[in-house]
Amino acid sequence: MKKILSAALAILLVSLGLYLGAQELDSSSGGSASSKKDLIIYNWGDYIDPDLITKFEKQTGYHVIYETFDSNEAMYTKIKQGGTAYDLAVPSDYMITKLRRGKLLDKIDTSRLSNFKYIGKEFLHKSFDEKNEYSVPYFWGTLGIVYNDRYVKPGEIKTWNDLWKKKYRDQILLVDSARDIMGMSLVSMGYSMNETNSAHLKAAKAKLDRIGQNVKAIVADELKMYMVQNEAWIGVTYSGEAATMMSEDSHIHYVVPAQGSNLWFDNIVIPKTCKNKTGAYKFINFMLDPKNAAQNAEYIGYSTPNTAAQKLLPKSVRQDKQFYPPMSTIKNLEVYRDLPSSKVQEYNDLFLEFKMYARN
Repeated sequence: MKKILSAALAILLVSLGLYLGAQELDSSSGGSASSKKDLIIYNWGDYIDPDLITKFEKQTGYHVIYETFDSNEAMYTKIKQGGTAYDLAVPSDYMITKLRRGKLLDKIDTSRLSNFKYIGKEFLHKSFDEKNEYSVPYFWGTLGIVYNDRYVKPGEIKTWNDLWKKKYRDQILLVDSARDIMGMSLVSMGYSMNETNSAHLKAAKAKLDRIGQNVKAIVADELKMYMVQNEAWIGVTYSGEAATMMSEDSHIHYVVPAQGSNLWFDNIVIPKTCKNKTGAYKFINFMLDPKNAAQNAEYIGYSTPNTAAQKLLPKSVRQDKQFYPPMSTIKNLEVYRDLPSSKVQEYNDLFLEFKMYARN
């Protein structure tokens, strides 16, 4: 019996020693991801000027752990699972609604954000967060059409319906997004981009089938490269992607059809998983500083909702109607709503059918 007790005691002492050793090693290596000086941010890829992260770390002493996602749905799943204690995330408009409904977000106390006053009123009180209790505007933009004036004359494309013209056979690139491409077809027929009528959705898909011969490919990030390399004449994509292309090729232009399109917003939120609220508020306020917001907007190429930052941008940028369109165009733009899962699936299924028969 004494031998058993001695053995048990020895095992206990060894285990304790291993535990203390592990704790010391962890301490010497700078601590774990849950350290009070760590700030874990979950954002889209290449969606912040890296120099700003460095600047924030130097100013505050925080260590930013930056993780990326490639879709709102992937972001939602990971936050819902709760495996990583994200302090901040940057979802799009409709996904903010879904996160709220899932009780996955903390309310944001804007009184703790001295720079919140720089956000333009026209970017507040949107349908996905009417009281601005859960989100802070980060960037906004539109869905539109890019074209190369080597092959398409300026003014030749004004509406979505122009894309169905036979002369553009095998010359159009489409972004790989069910909501956007189905939405493009819906608007061209006079319907809403948030349409839920199944008959209208099927009609939009049938019209998409008729553009199939004009579609060269349905792609994601490659669309920028293909347009700059003159692989196609026309592309359907987002304003920020268009800005990048235009900076690389002066022959590329961007137009938002006045008949209607998507007006999207990406906002900063604080997930329920947040372990560093003090750091989270400091980072949001840092990004709302006009100089930092302007620097970020110039780096990313998307439109900033920070009116003070807009004034710091080059005149050629802030007065560019392609990226800061007039109210006559904005009034016809729609923010995506979080549709019922059955309707989201219907959009996806119809788009997949179209992709199977389109030339890609």
